[in-house]
Amino acid sequence: MTEISPPRRIAPGVLELDTLLGGWHRVTAGYLIEGPAPVLVETGSQSSVRVLLATLDHLGVSPGELAGVVVTHIHLDHAGGVGDVARAFPGATVYVHEKGARHLADPGRLVSSAARVYGPLLDGLYGRLDPTPPERLHVLADGEEIRIGDGRALVAIDSPGHAKHHVGLHDSLSGIIFAGDAVGVRLPDAGVLRPSTPPPDFDLDRAVHSLRRFAERSPSGIALAHYGLLEEPLELLAEAEETLTQWAETAEQAYRQGRDIATALSERFDPAMGEVPAEHREKLEIMNGVHSNAAGLRRWLETRDRPGQAAG
Repeated sequence: MTEISPPRRIAPGVLELDTLLGGWHRVTAGYLIEGPAPVLVETGSQSSVRVLLATLDHLGVSPGELAGVVVTHIHLDHAGGVGDVARAFPGATVYVHEKGARHLADPGRLVSSAARVYGPLLDGLYGRLDPTPPERLHVLADGEEIRIGDGRALVAIDSPGHAKHHVGLHDSLSGIIFAGDAVGVRLPDAGVLRPSTPPPDFDLDRAVHSLRRFAERSPSGIALAHYGLLEEPLELLAEAEETLTQWAETAEQAYRQGRDIATALSERFDPAMGEVPAEHREKLEIMNGVHSNAAGLRRWLETRDRPGQAAG
C-alpha cells in the first residue's frame, strides 16, 4: 500500500494534499477544491503521482468524478504528473497558461531542457512528463473562471515573473489565492521565505507586478506549492516583494562588479538559515537553491542588457 500523508482541510471545501516529493513531508502541495465539479490545483512531479492518486482515492475521488486539473505553471515539480493524472481521470479538463499548453501536449523540449538543468536529479527525484492529448487541454485567459459549482469558481490571474507561463488561482468562496511559485518558497520546516528566480525567463518587473495583482484582490490567504497556506496575505506579499527586490539588488551589484552572484547571495542571505536544522536546509537547497536562483537572476540581467532579445 502506498504511504500517504493525511489531507489537511485549510478552508471549507479546500484540502491540502502532500505529494511527498522525494519522500519528504511538507515540501510540495496540491490542492483539491471540492464541489459538484471538483478541481485539483497542481499535480506535483511525475515521481509523486502514485502518492497523489492514492490520496485522491483515500478521499473517495473516483476516476469519473474529477472535473479539472490546473497547473500554475509547467515546471516539473508542479506539472510533471499531468499526463499520468489525465489518464487516471479521463473526464478531467487540464487547465494551463497559454504559453505552457504546447509543452504539455509535446513535452520533449521541456524534458530535454530539464535534463540539462537537473542532471541525475531529474529521474532520481522528479521524473519526467508524459504528454497530455491536446483535446484535453484548455488554455486559461486572465480573469477566466473555472466553475466548481454551488457558487464557487477559481479565477485565473496571469502572473508571470517566476515563469512566463505562470497563472495564479483565486478561490471565490474561501478567498485563498493558489500562488504556485509567484510568491516564493517557504517550507514549514525551514521557515524562511525565499524568492524563486530560476532560469530561463525570470523577470523582476513582471514578478513584482504579479505580487501587486495578488494584493489588489485582497485574498484571505496565500497557498504556496512549497508549502501550504499562509495567513496575513498582504503582509506576506509585501515581504515577498521586499525580499525579491533585495535578492535582485544583491545579484545586480555582484554582476556589475564581476563577482559570482551565487556567492554574493549566500553571503547576504544564508545567515538567516543558521537556525534551521541541516536536513531541512538540504530540502530547501534542492527545491530552491541559491545557485538556481543566481542563474535565473544572471539570465534576467543579461537579457535586460540586451532588450532586443527579451522574452515575449
